[in-house]
Amino acid sequence: MSAVPQVMTAAVAVEEEELEQTLRPRRLADFVGQERVKEQLAIALQAAKARDEALDHVLLVGPPGLGKTSLAYIVREELGVGIRCIAGPALERKGDMAAILTGLERHDVLFVDEIHRLNRAIEEILYPALEDFRLDIVVGQGPAARTLTLDLPEFTLVGATTRTGLLTTPLRDRFGMTFRLDYYEPHELGTIVRRSARILEVEIADDAADEIARRSRGTPRIANRILRRVRDVAQVKHDGAITTGVAREALALLEVDQQGLERIDRSLLAAVVHKFSGGPVGLSTLAVALGEEPDTIEDVYEPYLLQLGFLQRTPRGRVVTELGRAHVGAAAADDQLF
Repeated sequence: MSAVPQVMTAAVAVEEEELEQTLRPRRLADFVGQERVKEQLAIALQAAKARDEALDHVLLVGPPGLGKTSLAYIVREELGVGIRCIAGPALERKGDMAAILTGLERHDVLFVDEIHRLNRAIEEILYPALEDFRLDIVVGQGPAARTLTLDLPEFTLVGATTRTGLLTTPLRDRFGMTFRLDYYEPHELGTIVRRSARILEVEIADDAADEIARRSRGTPRIANRILRRVRDVAQVKHDGAITTGVAREALALLEVDQQGLERIDRSLLAAVVHKFSGGPVGLSTLAVALGEEPDTIEDVYEPYLLQLGFLQRTPRGRVVTELGRAHVGAAAADDQLF
């Protein structure tokens, strides 16, 4: 690939990231849905500010795209403090974590995405930091080794994970609050789509917003992504306004069906039905058949198919249910899948 397309791809990625940041809610009052989480978090934030203490450590659990990162930034905004964001897999050396911890200011937020993928050695550094706000550094080796203890400012760790079961018990127990984020209802997603449309300064009909919401798999990130692509179609092929007809045309172009399934989701169901007689089929075998990584199938595609009741996980492998078979049959009967 030439350098020019690579530069253009990078520029598009940066633009998409900036746009996503723009669409994020800034305050807890602007955050749509997850009412139970919001109520508990609001009380904890108010109490922490009243006592002039750091907020207790928070663990956010749930599938991708439900607002875990947004909530971390909202905590920072509500407390009026700084934030440092890192990805769990990116931390490879103890020195990296030590540098980050010593660079925090009083009551700052440290956001660790994919915290279940933290290196175990780095995780052990976190234990005294989370509990006693101190950093233990071993200086030297062998009999001459000694431990140097540094005091840290009080801070709040906000951890995000899609797989709670992979967190070690000692780390999980050090979080004072654990919130599980659930998939959103269509009416909540409709509110999010309308809010995002106002920020993007695009006119959208209520029915069109509801149509996008119904096909967004209960996930705000997907709703915003579809909205941006529908906006492109409205701008290029129409007068810029998103009507119900424009939304359906764009969704057909994106190959998003009435249930919110995309081509890869339907391919997964069809592969199990047609290549493996409906299952059971092992995850690794299915991954090879689809040309995908097993973790991607398990973390990205399967949760929504399981939620719809189209797929089952059994001890012997994946099985497509009668509902899933019916959807595969309907998709095959309808060339446009709608």
